[in-house]
Amino acid sequence: MPIPDYQTLMLPVLRSAASGPVRITDAIEKLANEFALTESEREELLPSGRQTTFANRVHWAKTYLKQAGLLAAPKRAYFQLTERGADALQVKVHRIDNVYLSQFPEFIEFKSRSRPEKNDEKPPIETIAAVSSATPDEILRDAHKEIQAQLGAELLDRIAGAPPEFFERLVVSLLLAMGYGGSAKEAGRALGRSHDGGVDGVIDQDVLGLDRVYVQAKRYAAGNNVGASAIRDFFGSLDRFKAAKGLFVTTSGFTHESEETARFLSKRIVLIDGPRLAQLMIRYNVGCRTEETLELKKVDEDFFGD
Repeated sequence: MPIPDYQTLMLPVLRSAASGPVRITDAIEKLANEFALTESEREELLPSGRQTTFANRVHWAKTYLKQAGLLAAPKRAYFQLTERGADALQVKVHRIDNVYLSQFPEFIEFKSRSRPEKNDEKPPIETIAAVSSATPDEILRDAHKEIQAQLGAELLDRIAGAPPEFFERLVVSLLLAMGYGGSAKEAGRALGRSHDGGVDGVIDQDVLGLDRVYVQAKRYAAGNNVGASAIRDFFGSLDRFKAAKGLFVTTSGFTHESEETARFLSKRIVLIDGPRLAQLMIRYNVGCRTEETLELKKVDEDFFGD
C-alpha cells in the first residue's frame, strides 16, 4: 500500500497519544509499524533529503490536530491529548480530516492565515491540492503560504514554552537582524527584570547611544490581549527615559482600546502582535532557517526573440 497521506494519519496520530504524552519520534515508529510500511517506504525522503516522507506527513497531521485543539505540546518533541481530543476518541469517530477539523474555530482561523486574499471565497478547510481550477503556480504559492503559517504557529508555541527572559532576548535579536542598531556589536541588549525601569530591552541607533529604541516584550497566551493600561504604563517608562519612541511586542494581540491609545499618545509606539512577530522572525531568519530553495524558471523570451 502507498504511504498514507497526512489526513489519513490524523486519527492514528490522535490515538497514539491515548495513553499519555508521546514523543513524536516514537509515534512515527509506532505508526510505521501499524501501517506495515516497507523498509523503502520508511526511508523514502523528501526532495530536500532532510526528512522522510512518512515522518513529514505525521508531523503535518500532528500540526493540524494541534491547531484544532485536539493535541497539545507539553514539552519539546512531545504531544498529548487535550480534553477535546479525548472527547473525539470517546465518541469513536471513524475518520478525522480537514472537514472534521473545520468545526473548530481555532482550526478555521489557522487555515485562514494561510489563504491568499484573492481566494477568500474558498472554504478555509479546502486543501490546495483539491483546487482543480488553480494553476500550478498558484498551487505552489498557496502551499508556501500554508507552510509559512504552520511555521509561524510553531515559532509562537516555542516562545510560549520558553522562559520570559528568552523572549526579551529574542526581540532584541530580531531588531538587530532587521538592521536596527547599525553595525555596532553591542547595539542591543535585554535589560532584565531587576533594573528594567518598565522596559525589557534597548537598541542604540548610533555608537554613542544618542538615539535609542526602547522595547517592551509581553509573552501572553493567545486570547489574552494587551490592554490600554499596559500601553500607558510603557508610555510612562519612555517618559522616564526621555525616549521619543518605543516598540511593544507581544505573542498574543492588542485590544482595540490599546491600539487607539498607542495611536494618540505623544510618543511614537509601534505595536507588534504574535502573527506579525512570527512573520518577521521568518523573514529575517530568527529562530528558523532555510531548509530548501526551489527555483522557478520561465522561458527567456529575449533569448528567443528576433
